[in-house]
Amino acid sequence: MIVLDTHVLLWADNDERELGRKARALLERQWASGGVAACAMSFWEVALLQARGRIELTARVGEWRAELLAAGLLELPVDGAVGIRAVELTGLPEDPADRLIVACALENGAALLTADDKLLAWPHALVRHDARA
Repeated sequence: MIVLDTHVLLWADNDERELGRKARALLERQWASGGVAACAMSFWEVALLQARGRIELTARVGEWRAELLAAGLLELPVDGAVGIRAVELTGLPEDPADRLIVACALENGAALLTADDKLLAWPHALVRHDARA
């Protein structure tokens, strides 16, 4: 399973050029097997970006989320275990959303697809894929 960082979720949904050829192929393979997920925190981030006018979606964020889930995207919850793990991670940037997304991937034994250089460089065993590749 792979967990999409929030920006990758948006890139994939909009078929953006930023999503690299290898990353796109990985995403398609995982999608075909039902192994593409997003942390629930990503929907909070997208809702916040939409509310602040920083992104435009084709629908309200709730409808957008429902469409993605109906198409096969898995939503991973932020529960107590994820919250505690997010706090306990060392050497990770302090951005709460990033920490929760990483903790969500770790708690679910998933890889992370991201283009965030700080997350890609983080010295940890978490399997990561560069979304730009």
